[in-house]
Amino acid sequence: MSRNRCDGLLARVDFPLYTLQTLTNRHVLVAGGGGASNTGVANGFEIFELSHNGTRFVAEEVMRHETGPNVVMTCAVRTADNRTFLTAGQESHCQLYRVNIRMVDAAEMRRGSFRAENGLVRRRRRTVSENENISKTDKNSNTMEKRMSFEIRPSDSIQTDFGPDPLQRVVRISHNGKLLATGGADCKVRVWSFPAMQLLFVLDAHTKELDDLDFSPCDSTLASIGKDGLAHLWHTSRRAPPRLAVACQPPNGSKYLFRRCRFGSIEDKKNEYRMFTIANPLARSGKQKGLIQLWDPTNGELRKTVIVNESLSALAVRDDGRFVGVGTMFSGSVDIYVAFSLQLVLHVPRAHRMFVTGLEFLPTRAFGPPVTSGAEAALLSISVDNCLAVHSLPYPSTMPAWVAIILIVFVLFCTFTLCSYLGI
Repeated sequence: MSRNRCDGLLARVDFPLYTLQTLTNRHVLVAGGGGASNTGVANGFEIFELSHNGTRFVAEEVMRHETGPNVVMTCAVRTADNRTFLTAGQESHCQLYRVNIRMVDAAEMRRGSFRAENGLVRRRRRTVSENENISKTDKNSNTMEKRMSFEIRPSDSIQTDFGPDPLQRVVRISHNGKLLATGGADCKVRVWSFPAMQLLFVLDAHTKELDDLDFSPCDSTLASIGKDGLAHLWHTSRRAPPRLAVACQPPNGSKYLFRRCRFGSIEDKKNEYRMFTIANPLARSGKQKGLIQLWDPTNGELRKTVIVNESLSALAVRDDGRFVGVGTMFSGSVDIYVAFSLQLVLHVPRAHRMFVTGLEFLPTRAFGPPVTSGAEAALLSISVDNCLAVHSLPYPSTMPAWVAIILIVFVLFCTFTLCSYLGI
């Protein structure tokens, strides 16, 4: 039975959101935009700092960086050698940004007087529910002397897709920060050195455009899925044919296409991992059911399938591999599953007014102090409804200590009474 709870809206921005990344244990980056047309809708990034006020999650805007006419459809973040990099898919190119992190005075940041050197940071503003917490924050300012600030500086830009209508659809950075993989409309997977952005090799097996990529936790395997209905698993150390090709295996025999793929680590098992995919029916109909599938990536064996009542649009796995999150296409709902069993533990109906475009769990292994919330897991979600939301998974209900004591006393009393009655 699912543990139903929705913390709801964290922040609302002024442009549609397409991609979501966590920067630290408590900082999240969202990106998107309205495109190159003269609609008045901005394109760019916003960074929010998350906290918990004892009742609910709170988000505070840290900075905003606008990207001019280029909408940000996909991005990836990685910290390597004490440097943080952001890569963003902008039309046919991959734009590299350097993210400079500094510690600044907390009171100064709350007043909104902090500015980055490049002038791209606008005044900090309070977001959903923060006004309720601001007086409490001011009282505790002596314990919050420094806060993280971020500065995004554009660096190299490289073309990563070369089709007739070039479009980079997905970008991923390896966990060790040494490789970058891109895929798009020209059906090819390109692997680059990172952050040098030099092309190492091209992987060519898909016959239709790419939809998703992901590196395994140990970075030895790269998974790619495309609209040709196949998931390919590649060696990341060399250019070679895919070591394994996997096709969706629906239980009803209908034609399904993979939509997203993610690897997840296995607790207490080094260099072992699972692969998760979501798939939708080829026939575009809201009545068709989506699939969540768990695979053994060493041999391509399908371990488990869960049928969802509608098509799926987003997939995330927590960095410790314990939980899987999915977002839906039509109702904008969000679900959390236990990774090893795919048991549903949280269902949030209509979390967004439109389809979910991105999901990320609050990390357990990133740097910086974590958000203390008392929840077993917290899943962030975005949508083209311009909203960032959070959904927390409470710990399973347990019996209060006082109830347990009363039960023990009652059992002892009944036992003593029965023994006295029987003359034992």
